[in-house]
Amino acid sequence: MRLSALVGLLALAACSTTPAGKPATASTKSTAAKWNADPYPSTYKAYPAAPTAIRGATILDGEGGKIERGVVFMSGGKITSVGGPDVAIPADVVVYDGTGKYVTPGIIDIHSHLGVYPSPSVDALSDGNEATSPVRPEVWAEHSVWPQDPGFSRALVNGGITSLEILPGSANLFGGRSVVLKNVYARTVQAMKFPGAPYGLKMACGENPKRVYGSRGQMPQTRMGNMAVNRGTWAKAVEYKKKLDKGETVTRDIAMDTLAGVLAGNILVQNHCYRADEMAQMIDLSKEFGYKITAFHHAVESYKIADLLKANGICSAMWADWYGFKMESYDAIPENIALVQNEGACAVVHSDDANGIQRLNQEAAKALASGRRAGINIPEEIAWEWISWNPAKALGVGDRTGSLKVGKMADVVMWNGNPFSVYTRPERVWIDGAMMYDANDPKRRPVSDFELGQAGEGDTK
Repeated sequence: MRLSALVGLLALAACSTTPAGKPATASTKSTAAKWNADPYPSTYKAYPAAPTAIRGATILDGEGGKIERGVVFMSGGKITSVGGPDVAIPADVVVYDGTGKYVTPGIIDIHSHLGVYPSPSVDALSDGNEATSPVRPEVWAEHSVWPQDPGFSRALVNGGITSLEILPGSANLFGGRSVVLKNVYARTVQAMKFPGAPYGLKMACGENPKRVYGSRGQMPQTRMGNMAVNRGTWAKAVEYKKKLDKGETVTRDIAMDTLAGVLAGNILVQNHCYRADEMAQMIDLSKEFGYKITAFHHAVESYKIADLLKANGICSAMWADWYGFKMESYDAIPENIALVQNEGACAVVHSDDANGIQRLNQEAAKALASGRRAGINIPEEIAWEWISWNPAKALGVGDRTGSLKVGKMADVVMWNGNPFSVYTRPERVWIDGAMMYDANDPKRRPVSDFELGQAGEGDTK
């Protein structure tokens, strides 16, 4: 009976093929374009959506705007209009009263391992690190994602998460490709894939790679070993891409395909890195071989080089206050995010945790409060950029989601109070205009079938 109900729900996600990733650059020959194309295209299709309006709420539009007693209208899966109380609401649409409540863009987590390190946390489901070589760009996170991970529904219901990037782990210097997902219920990862979102390449520097491989008596064992392996790998990738660009016959190399995609600008580098000096080293490395770093993740010392990050157009995906769990995390400060914002650099709040993803609004609130205690008075409408528009831009989808602007995907959260309060929770969540969660409707409190009937694990009635 439960299985039938689940299949009935998931059957709503009928398939329509939309290619994912960006096209190859004009200079890349047909072979390179073919090999860099996505062989596993998105079959995502939005759930059915009714024209819907919310009125009377405080709106944080995700791009630094704030509207009191505002109106948001969505239809056809898109944001149709946003504005003050005078915005016209068409007749015969569903209208929700937002008085005393907030409406925001859905939260986007740029750093998650849901699906590749799902719950329950057992070795049989541990599929996030291919820790067999420090260089593994040939692996793809989507080939490990388990759509039934109950973490997805918890992130939606408790955290208002509408999109997220699933990354491989950080045991390797080159950990493989990431994938961007819409947080919808689906039977396959292809049906969750964000249409047209570019892939990312997970890279890592610092302690993890040198600990994992150095403990085996192989390179890298030191930070200079990390850099040496990085340089040797990129040198091979540059030569590989040169041959492709010239139309020369080469033996296909799946690992080099990914790196050639990075060099062509089609795959975005998401770089795990803690220390300021190592981030600077990685920036130098990227310039040596001609690729772009999109974001440093964890980045607990970004405050030391915020000007350098701004100058190079690199985002920092950071925690509010995690620190001290290894040496490279000891010089973290709670003002990190506020200082990066104050410098004019791109600040992002991320989770890297199945529990943390359920309260990224609270993590942003902690970072906001830490900044204000230090005299950095950042408005709440600016702080919301840390968990909506900035991560959307860093994932290459900022033109489609991340803010409440006309024509964008209607990924919307209605909160039952100020979302920077620890007492506030999502009341309703829409993805592409379809209501995926309603706290007031027991029929719209979805949980993974893996936890149905388990006391304390979601709705059991």
